[in-house]
Amino acid sequence: MKYRLLGRTGLYVSELCLGTMTFGDQGFWKVMGGLGQEAVNTLVRQAFDGGVNFIDTADVYSLGVSETLTGQAIKSLGLPRDELVIATKAFGPMSETKINARGQSRYHLMNELDASLKRLQVDHIDLYQLHGYDPLTPLEDVLATLNDMVRSGKVRYVGLCNMAAWQIMKGLAISEKNGWSRFESVQAYYTVAGRDLEREVLPLVHDQQLGLMVWSPLAGGLLSGKFSSDGKGPEGARRASFDFPVVDKVRAFKVVDAMRPIAQSHQASVAQVALAWLLSRPQVSSVIIGAKTPAQLQDNLGASALALSPQDLQLLDDVSKLPPEYPGWMLAMQGQYRAKPPVKD
Repeated sequence: MKYRLLGRTGLYVSELCLGTMTFGDQGFWKVMGGLGQEAVNTLVRQAFDGGVNFIDTADVYSLGVSETLTGQAIKSLGLPRDELVIATKAFGPMSETKINARGQSRYHLMNELDASLKRLQVDHIDLYQLHGYDPLTPLEDVLATLNDMVRSGKVRYVGLCNMAAWQIMKGLAISEKNGWSRFESVQAYYTVAGRDLEREVLPLVHDQQLGLMVWSPLAGGLLSGKFSSDGKGPEGARRASFDFPVVDKVRAFKVVDAMRPIAQSHQASVAQVALAWLLSRPQVSSVIIGAKTPAQLQDNLGASALALSPQDLQLLDDVSKLPPEYPGWMLAMQGQYRAKPPVKD
């Protein structure tokens, strides 16, 4: 396992992060995995023994059950707290009857932080993330609340998920203006078959020295190599009942077809090639991997040891490249004016 800095924090995290969306079986989240405590203990132990020091969960996963299972696994396995980086999130609805059990009001965020600490059985969260953008709560109020959490010692760093570049930059500017703890990480969807992040967010991540955590690196299993272009896949596969995240499937299967010979040449799986492509991107701090079984987790962990050749990477870059969009093509054209200085006779 290799370790990378999370943005400018100075904190090292494993380049593969254990995702916990498969933990728990409450309501809608059962389709993600439905794992109970025994299975969770096995995966957490396996990940830790494989060098993973980074665990990502969320209050909304199985309505708190994922956090509870994660916390109990860490405790019962006797894993050292000071060797773990624990991340969780808040925003989504935690109750169908409690009207304020959602959003990013100070009321809800403070309540959920305390609830997450209790469920995880820890005295602080290493990375506390907004699980989206709340248009009903002024961003100044949200950031003031996060700053108070850091000052209280209950949170070490704050991050965000699934926001537009302008929303992220606005938040950074507000925090800088007020001298508050700022966003240090971005958690976003990014795959070799879904490179939309490269248009606006990835340049911002680089410019502002933010850490990047990638969720659904296999596009909900679509890039595992186990699906055919007609949509058929393994029995019980999540994509069969929950077709998410949104993917251009024509492009995705072109990418899968390109990855198959690369995987064969390296004696690796297609999933490992997809993960290794992400790990080759310099802005990526950690790739979040989720699993239902030890075999799936073991295969994903193997991606850390897979080194794709420059030719492999170029082939995947070419087959997955984004179509040009404005203002991107204009910015590229303008950049040419500075790429070559004028020549004087």
